[in-house]
Amino acid sequence: MYSAYQVGTDMLAPFRAWSRATLPLLQHSGLPALNPALSMFGTREMVAALKTFNLGEITHKRPPWAIHHVMVKHEAIPVVEEVVHTTPFCTLLRFRKEGAPPQPKVLVVAPMSGHFATLLRDTVRTTLQDHDVYVTDWHNMRDVPLEAGRFGLDEYTEHLMQFLAVMGPNSHVLAVCQPCVSALCAVALMSEDNHPATPGSLTLMAGPIDCSVSPTEVNRLATSKPIEWFERSLISEVPGCYPGARRRVYPGFVQLSAFMNMNRDRHVKAFKDYYHALANGLTDQAQVTQTFYEEYLAVADLDADFYLETVRLVFQEFALPRGQIMFRGRKINPAAIRRTALVTIEGERDDICAIGQTLAAQDLTPSLRSYMRTHYVQPNVGHYGVFSGRRWQHHIYPLVRNVIHVSQ
Repeated sequence: MYSAYQVGTDMLAPFRAWSRATLPLLQHSGLPALNPALSMFGTREMVAALKTFNLGEITHKRPPWAIHHVMVKHEAIPVVEEVVHTTPFCTLLRFRKEGAPPQPKVLVVAPMSGHFATLLRDTVRTTLQDHDVYVTDWHNMRDVPLEAGRFGLDEYTEHLMQFLAVMGPNSHVLAVCQPCVSALCAVALMSEDNHPATPGSLTLMAGPIDCSVSPTEVNRLATSKPIEWFERSLISEVPGCYPGARRRVYPGFVQLSAFMNMNRDRHVKAFKDYYHALANGLTDQAQVTQTFYEEYLAVADLDADFYLETVRLVFQEFALPRGQIMFRGRKINPAAIRRTALVTIEGERDDICAIGQTLAAQDLTPSLRSYMRTHYVQPNVGHYGVFSGRRWQHHIYPLVRNVIHVSQ
């Protein structure tokens, strides 16, 4: 499957190169005057067609974070990306604010779900206003050599504990979507061990803690077939032209296809509207679409072990809420969490992680006192609206910020 995809990509490469080389010529302000035929056939329409073609390219490199400054008390503070720790699978990245006063440390845990961590750019940018922000910048598995070893749910959870240890005491965790399971497990293990870097608060946003609650189409798909089908049909080896050659992965382009097929008509309309906006000179409107798809079509492969374990344990067997999830042979005990404030956030219209699935974390942590628990459902938002956009910035974030600062 991956090799066939690579052949198709290679076949399109000359056309994409020609398109990129042609665009500057067509956009040259004096070209129509030199060649009136271009005006006759519609230079703007030709540019729009080529840009639409280019926008549809699937890429495999992380887009830039492009967070250069942040407003702190009405002052623009420069932001510098700083590599704090790295493994073959992930970089612990800090967004250091030059000259900013000490603020609570927050580890933003990005999902490993076919996209890069930059999908949380708005989450990070907003959180930076009041916090010292670190993020799990996961690597594309097709670039990780086989010699680096396996990467499954245990390794994911282990990375979170390792990163928190590097950050040190008085840190906080904000997990978005799929990693909510590993984040809860990591905090449970650290709590049970009385680890000095056990976080002061844990925020779980739109995460599949218990997928048996109000199953969505995504959940039904996961339980509609045995795990052997997922391994046989969706797992492929990385081609030999990449550093991770022969590593078994769930390709990011397969995940992307699945997500786009769920809302195929909406995506087709978006590309049509993008073309018409460019053809009619509505550049601001077109830029919004372009910014979204440049991020959305940047995909990352998942290690096969991690993907299959997530499908089986989280989406099929509901191992965490049933008390059956393990870490290297050790049973996870969320009841060990006693001193970490818990925040669970859900979106009213979330069609990926339904209402109640993240709330389930509250039932799994009976040792927490009531004043250390917070649950919030944001009206009128879907999955992405929980961690990006106006309602995240003005309604959800202030709640999360207040819990973090009280838990210092």
